[in-house]
Formats: sequence, C-alpha cells, structure tokens
Amino acid sequence: MMITGRGGGAAYETAMLSRYPRRVRSFVHAARTRSKTYNARAVRVFQILEFNQFDTGSVHQMFQAAAGLRERGHDVTIVSRPGQAMAARAAAADVSFVPMPLRNEFDPLSLAKMIGLFRRQKPDVVHVHKGVAHSLALAAAYVAPIGALVVNRGVSFPLDRWNGAKFRARRVDRVVTVCDAIKRVIVESGRLPPEKVAVVYAGTDVTLFDPERWDPRAFRAEKAIDGFMVLQVGVRDWKGWMELVDAVMAHPNVHLALIGVRHERERAEVMEFVRGRGAAERVTLVEVRGDMPNVLAAADLVVDASWAGTGITGTIREAMAMRKPVIATDCGGNRELVSSPEVGWLIAPRDVGALARAIGDVIADPERAAAVARNAREHVVRGFSKELRITKLEALYEEVRAHAVRPRELRRRV
Repeated sequence: MMITGRGGGAAYETAMLSRYPRRVRSFVHAARTRSKTYNARAVRVFQILEFNQFDTGSVHQMFQAAAGLRERGHDVTIVSRPGQAMAARAAAADVSFVPMPLRNEFDPLSLAKMIGLFRRQKPDVVHVHKGVAHSLALAAAYVAPIGALVVNRGVSFPLDRWNGAKFRARRVDRVVTVCDAIKRVIVESGRLPPEKVAVVYAGTDVTLFDPERWDPRAFRAEKAIDGFMVLQVGVRDWKGWMELVDAVMAHPNVHLALIGVRHERERAEVMEFVRGRGAAERVTLVEVRGDMPNVLAAADLVVDASWAGTGITGTIREAMAMRKPVIATDCGGNRELVSSPEVGWLIAPRDVGALARAIGDVIADPERAAAVARNAREHVVRGFSKELRITKLEALYEEVRAHAVRPRELRRRV
C-alpha cells in the first residue's frame, strides 16, 4: 500500500485537508505549487525511519529533509510505520508515504516489502535514520537495486559491536552525523574510516522560528505562568531535568516549564521528584507540543541540562533562532552550536552550582542577555538553518551516487 502526495493519492489528500481551515488549505496549495519547480538534477530519495510520531527530534529532522528536498524538485518518499500524523503531513508536503511495519531489525515481512519497493522504485539514494530502518534497508540493499545507502547518526552514544558492524558495512556508502563530536565517537568506537563519515548539522527553519511572528503572551496565558520563566524540553533522566529543578530552586522568583511529558506514568514520576524538592508550585509539566515556536516565544530563558546522549540539542538551536538566551551543557556537540559566550552560556554537565550561577547571570543582566540572544539568532541563520542543511544534503547525495558501491561489485570482491 502506498499513500502518495502525487498522482493516485489526490482523493486521500483532499479528504485529509478538508479537516483543516481554509487558511491552512491555501498554505498547503502554495507549498505544493512551489515544490513542483523543475529540477534538472532531481534524484529519487527514500527517507526511512521507524518512528512516526512528531514527538522526537529524529522524526522532525527526517521530515524536514524530506519536505525540503521535495520543495527543490526532488522525488521523495518517506517509509515509516503506519500513522495518520505522518501520512497527513507527507500529503501536505507533496511527499510520497509508504507505510511499513518496521517492527524490529529482523522483521521478515518488512524486509520483503522493502526489497520489493526498492526493485519497483529503484531509488537513487536511501537515507535511513534509526536502527531498525538501518538494518532492514542494509539487508535489502544487498539484494535490490539502489543507488547509494546513507545512514544517519544523531546521538553521541558509542557504537557497540553489532552497530559498529552495520556502520562499517561496505554497502553503507556514507554515514552522516549531526555534529563533529558524534563523528569522533563513532569513528573511534566503530572503527570507521573518517572519510566515510560526513557532518551535516541539523537545521532550523528560521522563517518559522522567528520571534516577530509569535505572541510571547499566548503560552503563558494558556498555562497561567507568571514571572521569569525557564524552559526545558525533555524529561528522560539523561536530559538533566532533575539537576535543573534543583538549580531553579536557588532563585525564588523563577518558574520552570518542563515540556514533552509523554504520558501519565511519566508525569507521575516527574511530579514525585518535584514534590520531594518542594517545587510543586514552581514547576509546570507540559505535554508534547506541536507548536514549539509559540512555546519558546514565552520563555525568558531556555536550558538544556543533558549529561548524555545528545548530539546538538534541537531545542537550543530553535530557541537561539527565537532570539532567546540559552544555557546548554558541554555535552555531545553543543559546544559546536554554543560556540562562544557571545551566543550563549555553556556549562559542565551535572553541575547544579554552575547551572544555578548561569541562570543568575541571565537574570542579573537582562541587557547582556538580550544582546547574546540577538547574536544567537544571527549565528543560527548563518550556520544552522534548514536551507543550509538541505543544500549540504543535496551535495552529499550527488557525491555518494557518483561513488556508490553496487551489490554486483560487492559480490566480485568476495
């Protein structure tokens, strides 16, 4: 089954879009019109990711790549688990969508479907974004004709033996990391040749994340939050939210909003810790949001206190684009984004005292905080924008297609 943004999927798209206001339908129509610009160097690209809910950075970045490439005239297909959210967004972006179970790395049904899809469509580039997608596409690529296989890596955890073998596979033409720090980790832990790994920074749509477009009062009014508001996205342990709660408690008039609580069990666990710290009146737990520019517009300060796993924290990049002062830990590739005191505060991970002092610095000198925030937006526009990312992906795809290893060549080497 294929749900497509082109050709046979018109009836489905019309039904889906009819649920939205006229203003939204007009925007989608305009986006489609722009996307049909002729591109003499267009390639057929598959973006494959098992996750299909827009509650994690990997999904947002995969979809951004798919939609951005389609806007430039490329033939783009998303392969992911069945889901209305992904199907609707793909249709609106004029991107083909193929639902596939992708249950696990050894899913025979999905492997058979992927081999058949590759044989029918003959993609120029297959770009995979997580472990299940990587395993299945790699196996399929040894059988079916594809141009090149590109594997994304967005977390800074070392590669174990199994993942190292997958990344070293000859059929993998290039590995893309979202920062230099991750490249160093996987080259060392996975014993990869450095030239096999390219760095393409994740991008922010600086026209969407633009402070002039959003009302800073809206989210505050919705959640009844007053005073100086600190905001962080993510409540997994390694996101450092517990250290942030302790740091905020050092400042009596500061309120903390923790964004991205995924379910009631997670809410209960976080609230148990918050109550234990006597912070229940000063911490607001917020559900996963689909309107992050609106949420960020309300913040006085945005923090990422992560101490493991991170690449470059997307929320920090987006907050900088929204002209907000930011504090990030020196974890993963955050140093590559918060690269000087002129664009933000960079502190050691798991150092509650340093985090509390940095919060105090922002509060104590609002003029400097505003100047740093202005610099931060320009920094993101110049080096971390969506458009720059899409341009680099286009160049990467062109390069790997020219030097891709074909299955027949692999058989000759054996």
